[in-house]
Amino acid sequence: MKKRRPGPLARRLLQTPALLYEWHVGWLLGRRFLRLTHVGRRTGRTHWTMLEVIKENRAEHELIVIAGLGRTAQWYRNLQAHEALEVAIARDRFVPIHRELSSREAETALADYERRNRYLAPLIHRVLSWLVGWRYDGTPPARQRLLAELPMIGLRPAPNVARPE
Repeated sequence: MKKRRPGPLARRLLQTPALLYEWHVGWLLGRRFLRLTHVGRRTGRTHWTMLEVIKENRAEHELIVIAGLGRTAQWYRNLQAHEALEVAIARDRFVPIHRELSSREAETALADYERRNRYLAPLIHRVLSWLVGWRYDGTPPARQRLLAELPMIGLRPAPNVARPE
């Protein structure tokens, strides 16, 4: 199986939900998706990326996302150079700080995500297989291998930072 990236049309379609936040109706997406606003590491331009929330840890005020295109994803590389400008989820917006989850944390979060979405597991496995280029079956060894390629990132509000206008 060959590792793939979405083409230009697929990327455009995947970015369309970001417009809901511009129209002030991002709450329609609930808390399953977030819009990450980040700065290009070379251009300095502002970019938006829609990401699925794999887990929300309300006690820690942290949202967990996965870099579905791996460490070469532009948003992931931009976060390595600069902190993000904003996270928008439902009606909430905040200036985030980020961290990469440890292997154990990531495995637990992904296993929990698969368990909560057990009826969609075949589709989730197929999409993840398509992204990494090998058959992902949801077993613990496959999960470890997958997370070695696709890092998980935690986003939480930065302390004492006002939301950008």
